[in-house]
Amino acid sequence: MNAFVERLNGSIRREALDHFFLFSEKQVRKIIKSYVVYYNHQRPHQGLGQIPAGRIVSSAGKIKKEKILGGLHHNYYRSSA
Repeated sequence: MNAFVERLNGSIRREALDHFFLFSEKQVRKIIKSYVVYYNHQRPHQGLGQIPAGRIVSSAGKIKKEKILGGLHHNYYRSSA
């Protein structure tokens, strides 16, 4: 189990925290909370064929982009037709 936690901690550090100047615990908590939502619901996962966990892929509708963590990451999705 420890390897999974170490992997997640490394991802949080490399993909989020290393890109910000951190001034307070409140700021760190906000960044981590936002990143965890992104990681669990929007981030493409290699083991799932680069599809976010739990996402149903649609081929209809216009492709939209949502900024995550101020544009550090992006979520791409299709809007309703």
